[in-house]
Amino acid sequence: MTEEGQGMEASGYVERPDYRVDVRRKRNLVQVSHEGVTLAETAAALVVDEQDHGIVVYVPRADVRTEHLAPSDHTSRCPFKGTAKYWRLRDGTEPVAWGYPEPYPQVAVLLDHIAFYQDRVVVRLGVADPVTSAPRA
Repeated sequence: MTEEGQGMEASGYVERPDYRVDVRRKRNLVQVSHEGVTLAETAAALVVDEQDHGIVVYVPRADVRTEHLAPSDHTSRCPFKGTAKYWRLRDGTEPVAWGYPEPYPQVAVLLDHIAFYQDRVVVRLGVADPVTSAPRA
């Protein structure tokens, strides 16, 4: 079955329209590293709070130092986000990051963002600069 003629399987939202995947862009500094090597750094991360899952931080692909990563053959399908493709460290075999090259329309903002396994790399969340936005006039 395809969704909206896009050639992909129908999303889980067809069966469970109430399922929650909340996505918010945050301007806190996010740094991702592995053994002292910076893999990503951004102040434009997406924070994803998916029902029945832990919080996941997605970094814009442009802010990921892809020279430290290599594509993995591993793929998986999330019924609410789409088919994920994975990356490993250049000298590793285990995936450390993933992204959705064709996310479902409900989470289209995940396009061109990469998430990292928090138990395989260090993901640090810092403060936003400025900490608060200027009041509106």
